[in-house]
Amino acid sequence: MMVLGSGMIPFGLAQASSSRELRLLNTHTGERLQQCYFRDGAFAPEACQRLNHFLRDFRTGDVNVIDPRLFDLLYSVQHEVGHCGTIEIISGYRSPATNSRLHAASSGVATHSLHMQGKALDIRLSGFDTARLRDAALSLRAGGVGYYAKSDFVHVDTGRVRHW
Repeated sequence: MMVLGSGMIPFGLAQASSSRELRLLNTHTGERLQQCYFRDGAFAPEACQRLNHFLRDFRTGDVNVIDPRLFDLLYSVQHEVGHCGTIEIISGYRSPATNSRLHAASSGVATHSLHMQGKALDIRLSGFDTARLRDAALSLRAGGVGYYAKSDFVHVDTGRVRHW
């Protein structure tokens, strides 16, 4: 098991919880995953591996290690808004090749995206207003938050605290 280091999570709810579970839907593949990723004071390695695979680059199949703080960020933001449904994943890990193609097609994709480091996710909550999701993510001050109203998703990452 991966032991949670002191101060690793910059927000409160996740730290207070002895077990943590996520219910996810990949909007591109249709895959669903319900996973308890943290129990007895540690991240569960097998669960994290399943989450890494689930959050793979769906375009290439490439899998990368996802920052476990992202799992806690998802868990905390969902509970912050009182949502107990499914978290929809629009984009997880992106291989450098995928990111390069997306960047060439859109100015909204960063050249050095944290998606390529397994430190960013684009999400929405089933049946929940994305503006409220953005506000909740911002209130946690746990990393970057981008709001894409026209595309109806919120970008969250474990980089420095910032927003757009």
